Amino acid sequence: MSNNSGELLAELVRNGVVESIHTGHLVEIGADGTVLRVRGSIDLPIFPRSAVKVFQASGMIRAGAKLTPKQLAVACSSHSGSAEHFDVILSILASVGLDERALRCATGFPLDERERRTWGEKPATQLAMNCSGKHAGMIAASAAAGWDLDTYTDPAHPLQQSIAQEITSLTGEPLQHVAADGCGAPLFAVSTLGLARAVHAFTLSTDPVHQEVMAACRAFPEMTGGKGRLHSRLMQEIPGFFMKDGAEGVNVFSMADGRSCAVKFADGSYRASGPVVSAVLRSWGVDAPDERVEVLGGGKVVGEIRAVLE
Repeated sequence: MSNNSGELLAELVRNGVVESIHTGHLVEIGADGTVLRVRGSIDLPIFPRSAVKVFQASGMIRAGAKLTPKQLAVACSSHSGSAEHFDVILSILASVGLDERALRCATGFPLDERERRTWGEKPATQLAMNCSGKHAGMIAASAAAGWDLDTYTDPAHPLQQSIAQEITSLTGEPLQHVAADGCGAPLFAVSTLGLARAVHAFTLSTDPVHQEVMAACRAFPEMTGGKGRLHSRLMQEIPGFFMKDGAEGVNVFSMADGRSCAVKFADGSYRASGPVVSAVLRSWGVDAPDERVEVLGGGKVVGEIRAVLE
């Protein structure tokens, strides 16, 4: 029976006893587009959150945004909030004669714990919010197209209409709901299967726009996230690999040959992502880093979070 809780994807084991579980929805697609593995209810709508930023960035490029590969990577990012992230974001805004006052995203603090410590007691700002790179790209696109800059987050804005069309085309399904993402930009609901099909199509696309966006993310993985972040680290270590995370337990990833996977954890947690992603990659025969999450008891390893996909 289809339900939002999905099926078991991972479990936390302490001293041989399953203490907690993570359920959800997962679908793998082969290089030829066939569905390889399904867990949960992959046809139910989910909000993919930041996992669709490469699709949003494609809409920005089509609107006329002129971005360097590093700028384009940060436009696809949920950045950690490093000084380098901020410098690149400000350079996007400066390229169209603007500064951070043009941002219409919510305020926030650096996402990464280390960067947050560096931030100290300063108040939350729009630049520090982890989606500010995407918003800077949206502003640059709107400026290039001559569209209104104050309303670029409105779902009726021409840029957002273009992005909606991009997502519809790639997923092969109509958008099921429109909501506001945490940053304030429009958020479109799709199915987990549609999300996997989208990353598969995007990875194999011969469209120069798609290729430009994918190449930028692969060239600057730390710009799409940050030092030590799971998706940035795996993109650095696995040739031809692409991955993007999203809030509330969403992940999409692919290999250069088109093998793709979309995952949505039902509880919105991210802690089992590493074990699940690495388990999928191992099943594909990919030499992937061990993303074991250890469980400690009294300072000693007494268990782990492990994927349960078989």
